[in-house]
Amino acid sequence: MRFSIQRRHFKDLSEQEILALAISSEEDDARIYRSYAQRLRDDYPDSAKIFDGMAEEEDRHRQLLITLHERRFGSVIPLIRREHVAGYYARRPIWLVENLGLERIRAEAEAMEHDAEHFYLTAAKRSTDSETRKLLGDLAAMEAGHKHKAGILAEKYLDEDSRAEEDRAAHRQFVLTWVQPGLAGLMDGSVSTLAPIFATAFATQDTWTTFLVGLAASVGAGISMGFTEAASDDGELSGRGSPTKRGFASGIMTMVGGLGHALPYLITDFWTATMTAFVVVFIELWAIAWIQNRYMDTPFFRAAMQVVLGGALVFAAGVLIGSG
Repeated sequence: MRFSIQRRHFKDLSEQEILALAISSEEDDARIYRSYAQRLRDDYPDSAKIFDGMAEEEDRHRQLLITLHERRFGSVIPLIRREHVAGYYARRPIWLVENLGLERIRAEAEAMEHDAEHFYLTAAKRSTDSETRKLLGDLAAMEAGHKHKAGILAEKYLDEDSRAEEDRAAHRQFVLTWVQPGLAGLMDGSVSTLAPIFATAFATQDTWTTFLVGLAASVGAGISMGFTEAASDDGELSGRGSPTKRGFASGIMTMVGGLGHALPYLITDFWTATMTAFVVVFIELWAIAWIQNRYMDTPFFRAAMQVVLGGALVFAAGVLIGSG
């Protein structure tokens, strides 16, 4: 039998329980910061030092709170955590954050400190007991001090050159893991499926048949590209990142590229569907050129010429074959 947790409202907590909640929260935050530091240590050692320092700061605050609890209530601390209190600020699970990159982790840490400070300030305003109000006010000041401490640690470990280098490394990793395989998939899906889709369209002039061929070509190409990308490089030596992520990026973008000009054939009128597909193809090819220019530093007009010329040749082949 499963039992749901009955959450209590903050207003119903005793002073001891409020202090116990603060202790467990500080302990959880220290663990989160250490997880971030471990995640970043190999690629971003300077940022890892910042999170190590923030974890140590949380440990010191937790120890102050424990000392206060022992003096007021004894050594037995009630078990009460964030999830036990209705409306208490929550933390995202580590696995939802740690794989999203350096800037996302930095932003999450800043949000953590802001949430904690805001909660304690709000709780202090609602308290009518002078000692409880003082306790909550002190906790809010501690959280504000955390943000100040983070700034000091950033100045100590992360000078302008170090931060710029880490940002460049994060951008480079993003390009290698997501943009490159995604772009390859989008190009393959957009260009390689042109021939079968438009050959079928002009051979049959049946929009539903054309859509089914486009759907099959897009899904098949996506699966093939995804598995090929994932199996071709485990990322250990090349530094291109997780093969699973690259495989998903390549496979999904391949399907998107093909479905873009297959979906218009859900329109029953052949020429309306075909002209819509022409427009979609034009947008796809220019989007590919823009991505190459934006992330791969390829001159825009050179990228446009390469993509448009290649797409035009494949498209012409499909139309000629279908018309013949």
